[in-house]
Amino acid sequence: MSASRTKLAPRAAALAIVVIALLLYLLVPLRTYVAQRNRLGDLERQTQILEQQNVELQGRVDQLGDPAYIEKIARECLAMVRPGEIGFVIVPKEGPPEPPSC
Repeated sequence: MSASRTKLAPRAAALAIVVIALLLYLLVPLRTYVAQRNRLGDLERQTQILEQQNVELQGRVDQLGDPAYIEKIARECLAMVRPGEIGFVIVPKEGPPEPPSC
């Protein structure tokens, strides 16, 4: 019984070394896979944010393409008037006039 036990110990040790080596060999690709999955999740979230910003900016572009909106901004923010019109500025009794919130 002791002969088979001494024969088994080196085999078990060799098997343990092989199993540990395989685990270490698989550890690096597994770590890379997990890191890439996390990076992919971050990139997907960033893509969603950028797509939302793109929709908002496209709405702003559409708004700036509207001549009525441009005229409104020119009149309110820049105090512009059409030829032949008279522009008025209301000055408060006290304190400086407040600039438009444009």
